[in-house]
Order: sequence, then C-alpha cells, then structure tokens
Amino acid sequence: MSERLRQQIEFLREIDDLKQILRQTVLIKDKRQENDAEHSWHLAMLVMVLSEYSNDSSIDLLRTLKMVLIHDIVEIDAGDTFCYDDQGREGKVEREREAAHRIFSILPNEMAQEYIDFWEEFEAMETPEARFAASVDRLQPLILNIYSEGYAWKKHGIKKSQVIERNHHIAKGSTALWEFAQNLINEAVDRGYLLDA
Repeated sequence: MSERLRQQIEFLREIDDLKQILRQTVLIKDKRQENDAEHSWHLAMLVMVLSEYSNDSSIDLLRTLKMVLIHDIVEIDAGDTFCYDDQGREGKVEREREAAHRIFSILPNEMAQEYIDFWEEFEAMETPEARFAASVDRLQPLILNIYSEGYAWKKHGIKKSQVIERNHHIAKGSTALWEFAQNLINEAVDRGYLLDA
C-alpha cells in the first residue's frame, strides 16, 4: 500500500468517529439524537435539493457540498457545542481550529491543506458557496425542530428571539430560505413548540 493511500484510509477511519458525536436536535420519527454524520448527509441533500434558492445562481455545487461535508469533522475533537449555550461557545473557535489541523493533517499534505481551506472558507462565510452552505446548516435544525414538535427547543426553553438571532444570517445565502425559515419559526410559536419572547 502506498503512503498516500495509507494516509487517506487512516483519515477515513478517523472520521468514522463523527457518527459518535451527538447533537441536540433529534430525528423526526423516533426523537433519537441526531449524530454529526447524519447531519452532514442531510446538509448535502439540502444543498443538492435547494441550491436553486441560493442568492447567487452561479454557486459551485461541488464546492458547496465539500464544505457541508467537511465543516463538522472538527467536532470529533472539539465536540458539538449547542448553539444556544453561550458559556459552551467560549473558546469554540480555538478548539475547532486545533481539531481541524490535527484531523486534516492525517491526509496527504495537499489534501490536508485543501480540507483546511474548505473548513476556513465555511467558517468565514465570505464566498457565495460558504454563505449558502451556512444557510442550509442553520435551516436543517429548524426543520428537525418544527417536525419533532419543538423537541430540542422545549427541552432547553428556547425563545423565538434566540432562534431569530441565531438564524437571521440564512438571508445572506438565501433570502427565499430565510423567508421560509421565518414562517417555520412563527408556526413553531403558534403550535407552542417555541416560546414567544
């Protein structure tokens, strides 16, 4: 086996751990906590199905898919930080950057740099692809929350104002998806899934 192939297989073995990282959102039917690998797959599907709603009609679909599949790999080391946990978010950037360098450095050098670059592009949200990737990353938990009858929101006592503050930048990637998200949020309040405050 070549050294390059050995490194690639070792990376693929390492990222199997993403299946062990549990998120606060739950699956719609059985209310089991979603894991990061399931989340990443779902994001890739959102990108493929909803890309026509990007604010930039010329986004590079493959580039966007790579970002959504790569961006949470760092949580193997850094863990999943609940988005409404202000205290838990302290030091998150540093933890995730350190994790990105450790995990992606398992790959051959040029691949490692490419994956770090994709991860940093996603985090910066400056390109049309990164803005759209970030939009679907925020939309997906909203969808799971509304269709699980607000399970995670209720569990943590989340308010409408928190959800809007956390997700308003969806509009930077897709005004159409932000309009849809606002309708979901209002529906969640009407149904009692989300506190109206």
